[in-house]
Amino acid sequence: MLAERVPAPVKRLIHTGSRTYGRLTASGRLLPGFLVSGGQRCGTTSLYRLLSSHPAILKPIFHKGIHYFDTGYHNGITWYRAHFPTRATAQRVGEQTGLAAQAFESSPYYLYHPLAAERFSRDLPGVKLIVLVRDPVERARSQHAHEVARGFEDITDFRRAVEAEEKRLDGEIDLLQRDPRHYSFSHQHHAYTLRGQYTDHLERICRVIAPERILVVDSGDFFTDPEPVYDRILRFLGLPWLGDPVFAQHNARPRKAPTDTALETRLRKHFAPYDERLAEWLGTTPSWHR
Repeated sequence: MLAERVPAPVKRLIHTGSRTYGRLTASGRLLPGFLVSGGQRCGTTSLYRLLSSHPAILKPIFHKGIHYFDTGYHNGITWYRAHFPTRATAQRVGEQTGLAAQAFESSPYYLYHPLAAERFSRDLPGVKLIVLVRDPVERARSQHAHEVARGFEDITDFRRAVEAEEKRLDGEIDLLQRDPRHYSFSHQHHAYTLRGQYTDHLERICRVIAPERILVVDSGDFFTDPEPVYDRILRFLGLPWLGDPVFAQHNARPRKAPTDTALETRLRKHFAPYDERLAEWLGTTPSWHR
């Protein structure tokens, strides 16, 4: 494809110019009606591409994740608006489909950053959230492999990385809460166990977002039987089924290392109470316990 042959410096120049134009036209642009806010390595890329194929759903202009409400909040709301389609585009979609267009983005770190929820509850009144969850042990293992592959993790052994987590994250959540401009590399990239404690994050978000505006989706169900899950998501968004979507898995990373049985047993014991509470959000037993 032509886009793949464009040199990276040229792409950056194009994106910079487009964002400048976006900021100048921000007042005529949409803000998202819903967010895919996590969890990391739970199928958010696949869901993003599926939702983007719906005629009444508008994705961001450049990237699936804008990271405004976690690491980019200092840029301001005008900067954020610059990433979304124009109201004129939404009007054309309305004329073609008879539906009110909904913009969205997908930034998995929103689920975990301690200030993100209060930020998007304030700036996006009425916003809906979709949260994907996955077997927390497999999620942690997948995240570790992903971070190693990207060069963000220098502890290549999964067990050692998990054991280093507590020290790496010591005091980081307090710093993030106290200083809106503080950035924690380890909190964003090395929180393997913390991120699988899904109910802790959901309960924190519920302090500022009504539970009925949050939909929790089991990625195991999404990948094994996607059509009813997709239908449930559309009903949550108040949209009908249009077109013939393609259900596919994206951004998967095959496991290379053998399973550490002792570590897995310890992690499953750790996650057990969180998984039990998660069943209330899902309305059923999590797929990894069936």
